Amino acid sequence: MVSEQRFEVPTWSRIYNMLIELADEVRMSCFKPDILVGISRGGWLPTRILSDLLENPYITSVGVEFYVGVYETSREPILTQPLSVNAFEKKILLVDDVVDTGKSAMLMKSHLVGEGAEETRLLTLYYKPWSIVKPDFYSMETSDWIVFPWEIKETLRRLVEKYKEKPELVTEIKSLLIRDGVPEELIERFLTEIS
Repeated sequence: MVSEQRFEVPTWSRIYNMLIELADEVRMSCFKPDILVGISRGGWLPTRILSDLLENPYITSVGVEFYVGVYETSREPILTQPLSVNAFEKKILLVDDVVDTGKSAMLMKSHLVGEGAEETRLLTLYYKPWSIVKPDFYSMETSDWIVFPWEIKETLRRLVEKYKEKPELVTEIKSLLIRDGVPEELIERFLTEIS
């Protein structure tokens, strides 16, 4: 039921603080990655920030497509952009914003093993308790749908598309997003743009 939906809506500042703590955890673990690999698209921004915090300029990304909507995935994730750098005998820190089913993370870990990576560790901001993969480093466990600041419009568009036949549900979702922390002015702006 829509009214029972909970959204986790972290702010930019909260995400930055989470990444500071995660960078500290990586350092304390004595894991020194040669390369930071962000899983596209959610891992891009955390990877760039971690590059700064860990003082490691060697970053790249890989593309995986899995989500088709809010709480909707395809059957299996698809590698759309393979690793573009040499991973042979390298220590890799694989970074994403959230590990939900864990299937994307499993696919990427497999890909990196196939590329000859010496060791791969996974870091995510959020971890879902039902995931088949537990990250080596994560900041928070949640069952809520997470709305990151870099995907507010995309999330809103997907929710509007999902419930377009029931305008009353779109209104309810709007209220829930505001309740959970999405700024009302952004919702109003994006609703105008996507309508």
